[in-house]
Amino acid sequence: MAHRLSPRAQADIDELAYYIAVESGSLEVADRLLESIYRRFLFLGQYPRAGRRRDDLRPGLRLFPAGRYLVLYRVEANDVLIQRVVHGSRDLAALLRDT
Repeated sequence: MAHRLSPRAQADIDELAYYIAVESGSLEVADRLLESIYRRFLFLGQYPRAGRRRDDLRPGLRLFPAGRYLVLYRVEANDVLIQRVVHGSRDLAALLRDT
């Protein structure tokens, strides 16, 4: 099963890459983190039901860890839709309420 990113998930990744590159002072550090997250996307394409269901937050929502981050996604008919990539310390209920 393929995966695709929502525009919001792509924005999350772009913001994350910029933040990590600036804070660490290294594009290599940011690239390694992004590679790790993208490997999670590929894994979810192979095992779409691997993530924990969080219907309490939003029907059909699943969460999968990517280091200190969480991949928020839904399993759709033909693919896995990555909806957000956020730091694990975020208040998910508030985050989803605002989007």
